[in-house]
Amino acid sequence: MTDDLPLELLDTDDLSLMEVKTSDPGPAGRLPLTDELLRRGASGDHFGMSQDVGMGWPAEKVAGPQFVIMSTLGGLRGDDGRAWALGYHTGHWELGLAVRQAAEEIAHLGGVPYAAHCSDPCDGRTQGTVGMFDSLAYRNDAAAVFARLARSIPRARGVLGVATCDKGLPAMMMALAGLRRVPVALIPGGVMLPPRRAAAADAGAGRSSASSAGSRASSSGEADSSGQRSPVASRPRDGLANTHPLLSREDTATIQSIGARYAQGEMSLDEAAEWGCRVCASAGGGCHFLGTAATAQVVAEALGLAMPHSALAPSGQPVWFDIARRTARTLFVNAARAEGSHSRGAGRSSESAVFPAAIKNAMTVFAAFGGSTNLLIHLPAIAHAAGVPRPTIDDWTDLMRRVPRLVSVLPNGPVNHPTVRVYLAGGVPEVMLHLRSLGLLELDAPTLPGLPLGRVLDWWEHSRRRARLRSLLKEADEVDPDDVILSPQRASELGLTATACFPRGNLAPGGSCVKSTAIDRRLLDAEGVYRKTGPAKVFCREADAIAAIKGHGTKRVEPGDVLVLMGRGPMGSGMEEVFQLTAALRYLSWGREVALITDARFSGVSTGPCIGLITPEALAGGPLGKLRDGDRVRIVIDTRTLTGSVDLVGTPQGALSPAQAEELLAVREPHPELSPDPHLPRETRLWAALQHASGGPWAGSVYDVDEIVERLRRGGSEG
Repeated sequence: MTDDLPLELLDTDDLSLMEVKTSDPGPAGRLPLTDELLRRGASGDHFGMSQDVGMGWPAEKVAGPQFVIMSTLGGLRGDDGRAWALGYHTGHWELGLAVRQAAEEIAHLGGVPYAAHCSDPCDGRTQGTVGMFDSLAYRNDAAAVFARLARSIPRARGVLGVATCDKGLPAMMMALAGLRRVPVALIPGGVMLPPRRAAAADAGAGRSSASSAGSRASSSGEADSSGQRSPVASRPRDGLANTHPLLSREDTATIQSIGARYAQGEMSLDEAAEWGCRVCASAGGGCHFLGTAATAQVVAEALGLAMPHSALAPSGQPVWFDIARRTARTLFVNAARAEGSHSRGAGRSSESAVFPAAIKNAMTVFAAFGGSTNLLIHLPAIAHAAGVPRPTIDDWTDLMRRVPRLVSVLPNGPVNHPTVRVYLAGGVPEVMLHLRSLGLLELDAPTLPGLPLGRVLDWWEHSRRRARLRSLLKEADEVDPDDVILSPQRASELGLTATACFPRGNLAPGGSCVKSTAIDRRLLDAEGVYRKTGPAKVFCREADAIAAIKGHGTKRVEPGDVLVLMGRGPMGSGMEEVFQLTAALRYLSWGREVALITDARFSGVSTGPCIGLITPEALAGGPLGKLRDGDRVRIVIDTRTLTGSVDLVGTPQGALSPAQAEELLAVREPHPELSPDPHLPRETRLWAALQHASGGPWAGSVYDVDEIVERLRRGGSEG
């Protein structure tokens, strides 16, 4: 039977399936053609009408204004919510529902909606795998696809994007920012709900979790006969425990560390299996934390691409559907306004929807939220697409010193509120009210409805929407919204520091980044400075580093080490995200005693003394690639002045002066194991080369076509 199976697959026994229709009458009715269209129009214009009627659009309505709706939709979902084929992640699972709401609104207004999608990967799903090598490179490819899809309906009056997560949403913003002569808008995909605490699941002091881990000394457990530590009760870890009695102590950030916690004996197999099953409490939306997906939604709204108070709404709920409908209606109105201006002889605007003032506001709001450091790459890319100046490290440093962090949210604390609470507390416009009081916003910047930002904030301050949702947060979760979105004075009293710092030094001469606001306060001195000098544990592959953290093999990461991961920048791994390392270090009871330095990048939920984006990357000749096991590395991060350094200060043979360290790094050969990952895809190698020629990560990892063409021209002439 097994031998015959291939033959059985060649045909079917049901002969009724062979009754094939060879023609059909076609749709009834008449196309609304005109003499002018047929004589002077392009053939594509009237053939498009034929296609539209063939797909089921009423013939009498196909001449309406056309609108493109692009999304990162993934999976195949039944109308009843059943999964016929899974998406790659919850962030794009329900986007079809928002697309439908927007399309129905456009059709109701007399428009003709077209929908297309380019799905996106999940950085959580690919953590620690070769799938991560495609992650950042995907963004550039998807942005190009979205732009091509938008231009492929050449008579479109407006373009609407719907996206949620880490790479799909930045790609969508790049595409929308790069479009000219047509209004654009964006619907953020929202967030998922956190899990409620089951009656027995999280009860009892004996249950350990990521948000209640103590120090290694107090909770390391006893080794059993196999040498493994047994799970033990842990003391609450300062500032990490969720204060609401109904919410589980696990979320979509902590759950990604269950492998390391289980391997180190800090949770049981049953706990890992149960919490892993319950953590995604609703079917759609981005993760519970202010990672890259949530930060990108916040930035989209601050840029004026999305409607006021649309970022971080709960996916799949009526309030989210309402945002989709109002966004589509606003786009329709903006398109009619633009068409009216054109008919009066004003011509079509050749400007992007994203202006320099909007970039400044987005940077400011990013800093006030304490967002993902991945936006330090994505915002310059959006600015480049819009044709406006890209922010530099110096611009970011100046901004961080002026803008206080005001949001208490996962993963930064001081209380780890899930993102849906930030939405209920007022979201982006609420934070902007505080920023306006400090004089930090460009209030004349346009918003999607066409109003200047200042007028929108006047409306928000006295709106029924604000009053009702903030009241709901108190009623439903017993949380004061002013404890989620803090006033500048309250934030200062609680000791919140600015979001990020950009250390330099002899190991990072081109700069680096650390989310300084998320370093455990117990590691700071009285002046708010993190100081560490420790031995380097060097790894050239992420898999080897996580194995050492889990305690496998002879080379193990231990408290006091400086974990060095090199060769993981664009040329080595596509600049992979190494959240499995930072998650393990955060949620292991002893992890805060280890620092991490790398030329890779971090997930938006990463915290602690983890320094990434070190440039030049090791494979581009950066000094990071010359470190060896046992070298002494000194890290200094001032969380108040936002200054910092990462330096080689010694070898196993003794201390080095600054001059000696510079001389050693100049003459020492690169690490013998330093090389591009053998699994690096060809497409990612091409991306790495093109973005390097275009300025690298600090310039947005974009394709600067003019620069690339000029380099090719010079190379050709030299040859």
